[in-house]
Amino acid sequence: MNWRTMKFDWNRARAFLVTAEEGSLSAAALALGMSQPTLSRQVTALEEELGTALFERVGRGLTLTPTGLDLLVYVQAMGEAASSLSLAATGRATSIEGEITISASEVTAAYILPPILQKLRRTYPGIQVCLVASNSASDLRRREADIAIRNFRPTEPNLIARKLGEFAAALYATPDYLAGLDAATTPEALTQARFIGFASANEAFINALGAHGIALQDHNFAARVDSHVVQWEMVKQGMGIGVMPVELASTEPLVRRVLADTLFRGDVWLVAHRELRTNLRVRTVFDFLANEVGRHFTDAASLY
Repeated sequence: MNWRTMKFDWNRARAFLVTAEEGSLSAAALALGMSQPTLSRQVTALEEELGTALFERVGRGLTLTPTGLDLLVYVQAMGEAASSLSLAATGRATSIEGEITISASEVTAAYILPPILQKLRRTYPGIQVCLVASNSASDLRRREADIAIRNFRPTEPNLIARKLGEFAAALYATPDYLAGLDAATTPEALTQARFIGFASANEAFINALGAHGIALQDHNFAARVDSHVVQWEMVKQGMGIGVMPVELASTEPLVRRVLADTLFRGDVWLVAHRELRTNLRVRTVFDFLANEVGRHFTDAASLY
């Protein structure tokens, strides 16, 4: 390889890549943990080194030029290679102390993990947990998390996964709200009820309920919010009917189950990148979560 032909700074290439993927200098600076002026100078310096414009600056926004689009493919490959290098190096770490990032859904993060993480803290006080509570799947390949708890089976070949158990969810509401409904004991009767829905995926929720004979329209929804935790608080306030995992809702005295049927079922998986599985800290936490979270779903299975 002729190293002298590489006439650009690799850090500046990273600045270009992150800016292109984040869509703005401010978002890229936040992602990289640097100031926006510094990032802007790096991108400008790369353009000068390459002798071409990578972005068109329109007002406060940025748009990739045709050249920028062409070069982005190569810089993305560099980013993938750098990520693989980081994973491979991290995978050889032998210390159990340090930070580990765990990704889980809001419900799992809020209602299942806190006592488990407290036990982890007592058992391994040198481990510092960063918990990503999100209903969107973290990209383990890009190190958005070291370990993820997911409600679907991963298909990527570079990930390893262990099935922890199964979950079931049903509809719940407060007794006071249900008392105001007429014979709300059948799916058909629920077509006149109020529900708590989703802001960005309500159509899918409507279709899922429709498959169980509960035909709803937009006017059936008293509120829509993507946060499952906020949905649950609205349900407990009597705003309408909402969905919640059975094992969690069964411990809440403010609500009761609307229908006997379980409407939603799925698997729970513990996932990590294959390279990180050789990291002592990741392997330790992975096995700890497999045991503790798996026990939770085993104990809850009798409620389904």
